[in-house]
Amino acid sequence: MAERIKIKKGLQIPLLGHAEETLRGTITSEFVKICPEDYQGITPKPAVKPGDVVKAGSPLFYDKNHIEMLFASPVSGEVVAVDRGEKRRILNITVKADMVNQYVDFGKKKVTSLSADEVKAAIIEAGIWWIIKQRPYDIVANPEKTPRDIFVTGFNSAPLAPSFDYILNGQEDDLQAGFDALAKLTTGKVYLGISPDIINKGLRYAKGVEVTEFIGVHPVGNVGVQINKLKPVNIGETVWTLSALDVVIIGHLFNKGIVDMTRTVALTGSEVKKTGYYKMLIGTELTSIFENNVTEGISLRYISGNVLTGRKIEKNGVLRAYDSQITVIPEGDDVHELIGWASLSPNRYSASNMYLRLKKAYRMDARILGGPRGIIVSNEYDKVFPMDIFPEQLIKATIAFNIDKMEALGIYEVAPEDFALCEFVDTSKLEIQRIIRAGLDLLRKEVE
Repeated sequence: MAERIKIKKGLQIPLLGHAEETLRGTITSEFVKICPEDYQGITPKPAVKPGDVVKAGSPLFYDKNHIEMLFASPVSGEVVAVDRGEKRRILNITVKADMVNQYVDFGKKKVTSLSADEVKAAIIEAGIWWIIKQRPYDIVANPEKTPRDIFVTGFNSAPLAPSFDYILNGQEDDLQAGFDALAKLTTGKVYLGISPDIINKGLRYAKGVEVTEFIGVHPVGNVGVQINKLKPVNIGETVWTLSALDVVIIGHLFNKGIVDMTRTVALTGSEVKKTGYYKMLIGTELTSIFENNVTEGISLRYISGNVLTGRKIEKNGVLRAYDSQITVIPEGDDVHELIGWASLSPNRYSASNMYLRLKKAYRMDARILGGPRGIIVSNEYDKVFPMDIFPEQLIKATIAFNIDKMEALGIYEVAPEDFALCEFVDTSKLEIQRIIRAGLDLLRKEVE
């Protein structure tokens, strides 16, 4: 039986709009757009130009600092645009998709018969190395380093999170092949965190990994919390992290010999008329999924991901690389209240005890409801931050960029997502995730 760890701190935000466990269909779009800014820690350089023809699995760009690290196209078709921003930074690469996907054949491989170098080379050549992230810095893993351990989270505890049981049903073979590949890449262990509710056999009875059950509320599903409770990252150590949903992509590469970036995506949120699951490729335009399926007549916030860590997109935006959830909530900029927070409305929710919690789920909008101010010492972060770290002190040290204090307070263990709940309950209205991201990027430049 798997070891159990109970997480006591955290907060489960009771939002309306959980996805009904029904597959609504497959979404395709004429154009597929890949956004290099999704991949933290790389400097993208284009491997294609407008007019080039690519297959699914062909490289679209590579990392300037690791030219062997390729980033594959999810579709076959013609490259129609390489959009650039300031300092010629690549913003998007757009491919006009073929009616039927044509794949680069990388050849089927039996993982158990391959060496660690062969497994690594296969993943890099296929352009899906970006699936693996590393701590410290929460960036795409450096392939030149060998991780102490690899951590995989087998569930998501974020608001309105998709069900891994539902998504991974029938993909047990690819999941196990992915775990076998990961085991080759470390001299340590592959740790898998699951919730007690997980029934998927590919997760619960995975071979070659150490399975641990985590009990509690969000952020119990964050891989950072699981690392902190199992085997924290010390100065000078490197660990790799990924989601079980991405392990499947790696396994599929070895079992089928192709790169298939199809995701089963949960459409969630209070403003969605029919929630459910859709199959689509990374980079697919989402216009059709919202057509006649969202509340009309009000301003809406479209999010690729969840409400805490997702990225704001337009109605015609695309599914971002790491996301398996799309959320639609009210923007709130068209709401005008006479006395605001003092109204004591039963429709309001607060993480504190300011309002009576009369509902099981609430329709919340995207308003901040206040302006930035100095950090208020109230221990509000500690109530929702379960890691053995002092969040308030670490945030202050990061703002001041005091490297010694940042290291002493555990900066190498964290990622911006670990502070999402702190940002939600913060009465100071600080952009804490942005602060941590900027701190990690600066630290990497200084230390490495």
